[in-house]
Amino acid sequence: MFNYTQIDPAKVGFIEIAPASELPAGERMFVTAGDSSIVIFNIAGNLYAIADLCSHDDGQLGDGDVEGYEITCPRHGARFDIRTGKVTQMPAVVDIPAYPVRVREGMIEIGIPRGQ
Repeated sequence: MFNYTQIDPAKVGFIEIAPASELPAGERMFVTAGDSSIVIFNIAGNLYAIADLCSHDDGQLGDGDVEGYEITCPRHGARFDIRTGKVTQMPAVVDIPAYPVRVREGMIEIGIPRGQ
């Protein structure tokens, strides 16, 4: 999988999701962007977005426990870094997509790679 937060901004299209006020610190928001299920997290006032998909078994990840910047898959315990999508604990061995997030004019926007 690809860490889209590192992609050239000219290669992503930002889509408006919701007012930033709807995602207070410590909360998460589930959204669909195109064909992708994505979870946006507000951790200490910083926004991060990852695919709502555990690469170990293709199940939903977003309801897992969050500790610091890691989320634990609720089924088999795989862990991922919310900032980058990188696997931090097995049984998963493949990273998940991480998307750029920004707040523009009070609205949360997610960057989706063009052509997806």
